[in-house]
Amino acid sequence: MPGEDKMTIDERRKYVARMKRRYQTANRKGQGALLDEMEKFTGIHRKSLIRLLSAPDISRKARRKQRGRKYGPEVDDAIRVIAESLDYICAERLKPALPETAKQLAHFGEVQTTPHLMFQLEEIGVATVGRILRRVRQDTYRLPRKGPERANQLAREIPMGRLPWNESQPGHFEVDTVHHCGPATVGEYVHTLQMVDVATGWSERAAVFGRSQAQMECAFERIRSRLPIPVIQLHPDNGNEFLNDHIVRCWKEAAKGLKFSRSRPYHKNDKSPEATAEECHLGASISGRSSPGHEDAVQQTEPAVRQDVGLLQLLSAGNAPGREAGGASSGWQDKD
Repeated sequence: MPGEDKMTIDERRKYVARMKRRYQTANRKGQGALLDEMEKFTGIHRKSLIRLLSAPDISRKARRKQRGRKYGPEVDDAIRVIAESLDYICAERLKPALPETAKQLAHFGEVQTTPHLMFQLEEIGVATVGRILRRVRQDTYRLPRKGPERANQLAREIPMGRLPWNESQPGHFEVDTVHHCGPATVGEYVHTLQMVDVATGWSERAAVFGRSQAQMECAFERIRSRLPIPVIQLHPDNGNEFLNDHIVRCWKEAAKGLKFSRSRPYHKNDKSPEATAEECHLGASISGRSSPGHEDAVQQTEPAVRQDVGLLQLLSAGNAPGREAGGASSGWQDKD
């Protein structure tokens, strides 16, 4: 049976229980036909079906002995680092990215990998990843959420939602900053401002020291001068470096008819796969705390990175995994 139509264990048992009445009243030839039908429909082996149909009670029994842990602390540690580098996306999106992201992080010394660990990251299930995420995030400090009464007044006037991943018209950009601060976010440090077009996958980035209005405006101007396509819509997160009167006015003056929207707070899965991959790559490439000198070093690498990454993303546009899955949800709402 196709994977998406696969029955759960309880559904299979319920189906077999209903078929048991027909099986017991049928003749030998009829029982064989019913077994063929049930085997095809449920995927259960024929001998297992016969044992279930012959048993007086087919209800599931509670496990007498709990299974031991299959994945040790090294898997927990690896998933903790990978989940943090991908901004804590859900287990369904995190699981396919585990092996490749582990290789990238190991290249920069963020994760220690072994052949056994890589094998476990490839075979681990989505449900197990979800349980590990819930466990490791208990130890992660999270800032208290701001209530609606404390929200940025300008943000309340900007529609909130997410960009559909199957957008076909170029010019709809997701905007975000990648922090190069090490484990602490105290003081000033270098950020990478990135803009990713959802339709084509084209990305541009610029290094900024701090997130002041002057720094952000200068970085946006550098990116805008390099973009090969006009900007139709900007879709940043809810950071104050984006949602302030100066930046909004600057963009509306530079791009007439610009549509401004913002992402939903605490919904990491709304980001397109291209934006998530870019953040992971940039975060791993520049690790540790940065200083003003690092900004010049990052800016010097912009032309080469832009040429290589931009062309590859443009050639592979539309082939990102999960694009269709997120395309149907693009609901907008006007207020928090």
